[in-house]
Amino acid sequence: MEQKWKDLWGESIRDVEGVKQFLNLTEEEGRQMGEIMERYPVCINSYYLSLINKDDVKDPIRKMCIPDIHEFSEGGQTDTSGETENTVFQGLQHKYRQTALILSTNQCAMYCRHCFRKRMVGSNSDEIARQLPAMADYIRSHKEINNVLISGGDSFMNSNEVIEKYLQYFTEIPTLDFIRFGTRIPVVLPQRITEDEELIRILKSYNERKQIIIVTQFNHPRELTKEALAAVKTLKDAGCIIRNQTVLLKGVNDAASVMKELMNKLVSYGVIPYYIFQCRPVEGVKNQFQIPFTKGIDIIEEAKKGMNGQAKSVRFVLSHPTGKIEIAGKLTDNEVIFKYHQAKYDKDQSRIFVKKIKEEQCWLDEEV
Repeated sequence: MEQKWKDLWGESIRDVEGVKQFLNLTEEEGRQMGEIMERYPVCINSYYLSLINKDDVKDPIRKMCIPDIHEFSEGGQTDTSGETENTVFQGLQHKYRQTALILSTNQCAMYCRHCFRKRMVGSNSDEIARQLPAMADYIRSHKEINNVLISGGDSFMNSNEVIEKYLQYFTEIPTLDFIRFGTRIPVVLPQRITEDEELIRILKSYNERKQIIIVTQFNHPRELTKEALAAVKTLKDAGCIIRNQTVLLKGVNDAASVMKELMNKLVSYGVIPYYIFQCRPVEGVKNQFQIPFTKGIDIIEEAKKGMNGQAKSVRFVLSHPTGKIEIAGKLTDNEVIFKYHQAKYDKDQSRIFVKKIKEEQCWLDEEV
C-alpha cells in the first residue's frame, strides 16, 4: 500500500508563510506569529489542518495547533512534573516504582500548542534516549518495574525499525507485564497507522509475546473522524489495547456537553478514557489553556451526569512533581479533596488531603 502519510508529514506547515497563507493573516499578525515560532516550533500536517473551521477564530482544533500570542505571556515552568530529577540517564525516567518512562524522540506529527514538553519537542534532543541496551539492563535489574512507557515527542514518529528494536528488547524482559506507546498519531496523522502494513505487522507479532497498550490523546469530539476511527480499528485488530488521556483545555473542551460527548464516543469506539488531566502550568501554555480547579471540577462532574458507566471510570488528575494526584471533588466552595493516585514517595501512597483553593487557582504548590 502506498504510504501517503509520509507526504502529509513531509509537506507539513513549519513556517510563518504557510500559516499566513492558510489563515489569510495580515502582515502584523504574521509578524507576531513569526516571533512565536522562533521560540516554539510549529508543525501542522494538512490532514489536521483540514479539521479546522477557518471562519471561526475560536475554533477548538485551531487553538490546539495554531500559535497564539498568549504563548509569550509571562509565567509558567519548563518542567512542571520534575522530569529532570527523575532521569536515571539520558532518555530514561524512573519516577513511579513500577514504571520506566522513555523519551524516544523529540518529533511529533503535529506540535500541540498545549504540550507539556514544549521545552524539547521539535527543537531540543538533549533528553532523547540514546542507550537502548543500557535502558534494558536497568529495567532488568529493577524487578519492581513491571511496565514501560515509550513516549516522546510521539513514539510512533520513530521508524518501524526503531519501534521493533524497542519491542525486541522489552518483550524479552520477563518482569514486564505490558509495554505502552504514548502517541497522538491516531488523532493527528491516522494514515501513519492505516497505510503502514509493516508497522501493524510488527505490533501484531510482538503483541503475541507481551501486551501492547496504545495511550493516545483525543481532546475534542471533532478529532474522532472516520480516518481516526479507522486507525483505532486497525490497532485493535492487531491486538492492541487503546486508552485515552484527555487534557482539560480552555477554549477547547471546557464545557460539560463537549466532555460528555467525547468520553461517551470514545467508549463506543473501544477507546477507554482513563485520565482527564488538569493542564500543566508550562511556560508558553499556562495563560492560554489552564482552567481553575473549582471550575474544572464543575465541568467534569456535570459531564459525568451524562456519561455511561464505562466513561465515568475516568479520573480527573494532575501530574505533580510528587505524583499523580486525583482531583476528587469539592467539600465547600474553597476546599478541594485530593488523593494520590500514584506517588513518587512511599509516604504519599493513597494519601488523601484537603486544600483551601483560591478562586482562580489552577495548580498546587510544591509542598502538598
